[in-house]
Amino acid sequence: MSESSMSEEVREVNFDGLVGPTHNYAGLAHGNVASMRHGGLTANPREAALQGLDKMKSLMEAGYAQGVLPPQQRPDLGALRDLGFTGDDASVLARAAEEAPQLLRAVCSASSMWTANAATVTPSADAPDGRVHFTAANLQSSFHRYLEPRTTARVLAAMFRDPAHFAHHPVLPATPAFSDEGAANHTRLCAGSGDNGHGEPGVHLFVYGRQAFGGQHGPTRYPARQTLEASQAIARQHGLSDAQTVFAQQNPDAIDAGVFHNDVIAVGNGPVLLYHDMAFRDETATLDALRARMSTPLIPVRVPSEAVSLEDAVSTYLFNSQLLSNPDGSMTLVVPGECQENETVWRTIQDLLLAGYNPISEVLVKDVKQSMRNGGGPACLRLRVALSSAERQTLGGRVLLDEALHGDLTAWVERHYRDRLAPEDLADPQLAQESLTALDELTQLLGIGAVYPFQLEA
Repeated sequence: MSESSMSEEVREVNFDGLVGPTHNYAGLAHGNVASMRHGGLTANPREAALQGLDKMKSLMEAGYAQGVLPPQQRPDLGALRDLGFTGDDASVLARAAEEAPQLLRAVCSASSMWTANAATVTPSADAPDGRVHFTAANLQSSFHRYLEPRTTARVLAAMFRDPAHFAHHPVLPATPAFSDEGAANHTRLCAGSGDNGHGEPGVHLFVYGRQAFGGQHGPTRYPARQTLEASQAIARQHGLSDAQTVFAQQNPDAIDAGVFHNDVIAVGNGPVLLYHDMAFRDETATLDALRARMSTPLIPVRVPSEAVSLEDAVSTYLFNSQLLSNPDGSMTLVVPGECQENETVWRTIQDLLLAGYNPISEVLVKDVKQSMRNGGGPACLRLRVALSSAERQTLGGRVLLDEALHGDLTAWVERHYRDRLAPEDLADPQLAQESLTALDELTQLLGIGAVYPFQLEA
């Protein structure tokens, strides 16, 4: 098969995270303004999961390739037992609720729904061995997310299981020096127009918040979650060369304003980079480095602070939107409903983005309020994986969305999910049992085998 014919059959698949049965507002993420603001509110897990499925279905119906990733096992009773809580499940939950309620909230977090943090992915077009490469993120910056990588790695291995097409690398050491938050701080830019452009060789923009072994200025109010060293290690794991990579520091002032990941302040697709003027510490150097490495002209779409303030960018998640390729070379921007509700941001979308000299020709508005209140917009909810038709055909399980799978997942949510979950409900042992029952059924529905601790221990 020629290189051109292989490139023609490559499609970007957005794998969205299914919202888990214990979706709640615990306010766990320091530096995530929305998460902290809504901590303690009563959540609606059923509505959250159905909102996510609705977004997936609407994009599938619009012609975009859509996949699903299962949630984590929650509550993570094994983590509580590792921390000294003993007895049966009910006793462990009751004692944790009394002695360490924040730990209980952490082990019940449904944060794996934001699969942009699940891993960093390099498509086969960029890898020297012609395989798709995955590194699950260590997420060591916060305890509730540090619990995810082992299950995430098993899920990815179960779905992308053919070693002839897929390579899985070890999670980076879970230390501050190698703090890794996955694709939320990674953007692949490439040549070509339309969906076929994803099969062209790309340039990888790694954005970091701090340098562990250096003296660069970092944020002072909120933590920088991605290190330069982690990004460099992933590039080495995946076999990326200097000519294929750009490492840029995130603007420390943006992090201190609540921009905890780069995907809250910038989004790229094909040759387009949509970004806020406060996204990078050195905007000019970042753009120059990208231009020097890309085989096609970079199309920067710059939103100035005068048009959208950092506060509005964070509250509406304008830049945490999905930028998707269309067959005719145009692009669609999928934004959360909060963008439409903010007059300044909505005017910027109409006057600067849609009317500007760039491929963005359409805006889709999606209601993902349950996710937004915990600090995650449309882009947080997906992991982008460019796959050839041969690679798609070797996927393990039933993980590419179609009408039948959407119907089955909707019925599954309606069977197993509660429509109300307050912080005090997390100690209910019945909730734990409901979650295990739901997840066991889900792995059978998706056909991915045993991936959860309770299944492997049985």
